[in-house]
Amino acid sequence: MTDPDNKNPLDRLTDAYEDILEHVHDAIESAKENTIPGLKDYFDDAKEKVVELGELSREEADKVAGYVERDVKDAAHYLIETGEQLSEWWQFDVQQVEDRMIEMFSRVADQTKLELNKIAERAKEASRYHTGEVTGPGTLICSTCGKEMHFKKTGHIPPCSGCHGTEFRRAGENKD
Repeated sequence: MTDPDNKNPLDRLTDAYEDILEHVHDAIESAKENTIPGLKDYFDDAKEKVVELGELSREEADKVAGYVERDVKDAAHYLIETGEQLSEWWQFDVQQVEDRMIEMFSRVADQTKLELNKIAERAKEASRYHTGEVTGPGTLICSTCGKEMHFKKTGHIPPCSGCHGTEFRRAGENKD
């Protein structure tokens, strides 16, 4: 990066956006294949690097990292929800974007997509109901046989009367 004191402040922030994205990308690339520390850690490390190098103040680094994280999460959500390619999210031909930028952004968006899927899976697991737990009024559906169990008031969840299953989901939720 050139001398930060002689640069237009907006250009410095734009350059820093790419620097932070590159730092996060490089951290993902150097991580062990089976290890997925949180992207939050990667963003924190990237912010520290640009501050240590004197490229940005701490406040600027927080702001720019927030921009990168916002864009990457938005792209990851788009990829999860639509199954489309990143070029569809950008809504223009990827040939217009530098190859290195495409590779970095894609890798970080893919990592974010993995983390979002893990969060969704944990949320899904947390929303399962099990025999012996307490539930409020409503209908639970057996995960094994689909039999409905109606609770008019708060009560303990018994095994399914149809198959003796012990895992249920709330009626209206999508099946696993």
